[in-house]
Amino acid sequence: MESNTAKFLVPLAFPRMAAFIKKSICVLAGDVGGTKTNLALFKVQNCQLERLCASSYHSKEYNSLADVIHQFLQEHPDIKPERVCIGVAGPVIQGKVELTNLNWQVDIRDIGQSLGIEEAALLNDLEATAYGLAGLQEKDLFSIRSGDFERGGNMAVLAPGTGLGEAGLFWNGETYHPFATEGGHCDFAPRTEMDMELLQYLQKQVEVVSWEHVVSGPGIFNIYRFLRDEKGREEPAWLSKKLEEADDPTAVVSEAATEGRGEICRETMRHFVRYLAHEACNLVLKLKASGGLFLGGGIPPKITHLLLEERFYTHYLHCDRMQDLVESVPVCVIQNDKTALLGAAFYGAYGASANA
Repeated sequence: MESNTAKFLVPLAFPRMAAFIKKSICVLAGDVGGTKTNLALFKVQNCQLERLCASSYHSKEYNSLADVIHQFLQEHPDIKPERVCIGVAGPVIQGKVELTNLNWQVDIRDIGQSLGIEEAALLNDLEATAYGLAGLQEKDLFSIRSGDFERGGNMAVLAPGTGLGEAGLFWNGETYHPFATEGGHCDFAPRTEMDMELLQYLQKQVEVVSWEHVVSGPGIFNIYRFLRDEKGREEPAWLSKKLEEADDPTAVVSEAATEGRGEICRETMRHFVRYLAHEACNLVLKLKASGGLFLGGGIPPKITHLLLEERFYTHYLHCDRMQDLVESVPVCVIQNDKTALLGAAFYGAYGASANA
């Protein structure tokens, strides 16, 4: 068992915390993405999470979320959840979602009924990540740029992984209210001549080139292929062999860059970091996120050393007349890869359900 005490570094608004804070509740929490589905059972009481069990599954090996959940519960038959809350990578509307990078359709009411659970909720995965800030400890956050989180103001979460997730936290003067966005699907905005060439290259493959096409795992490989195929950058023989054998070519490129091998890989990641910085600035400006920017998802924790280089912050500050605002914002990398799962557990215990 693993215990985690919520220190509430970020004061979040949970609709039913006052009513259920002292009650012990068993929550089935999930974090569903295009690559993997994480499920866990938590005991929640007095703002504390106790993880009872957890498993991870390859999403594309299953026909539906229901199939994954039923397998998980069969593996842990002695624990009966009272509530369920699932974070999913896609736009949730009235308890339903069609996942963006996975051929699943989910209706949380159907999930609840199949499990015999009345209290069921569905969140966007970045909204779940935002709620998960309630369960983080100081060691779970790596500061890129220090600032005063206690001064208040909206916050933003930017999470590149299989896709590009974005969320906000509205500050009402006392607590934060997370909300989902689909900002990752907004148009990619080129600034340089090379950016224009990349845009034109990607337009041959997709009708609309979004930020997700350059600021995500697949985006890294899009940049790499552009440099190799359009700009004529050399691909060493050892790298060609690794890419042919790899299940995840993006990991090969980013790991080679981290190790300082392959100039094409290093150049790829330089462009990726620049695009990440530009879109991070865009999100801060659109949400007026003076309270803080959190970089989550699968990629930022693995490239923290690149984000500490001057390149990231210089490009982050490169905006239209709002440098003073952007520069004052604290910037952190979320190091805990289970943040969305923690958020789903907290919301399952203290948030509204589909039937509330």
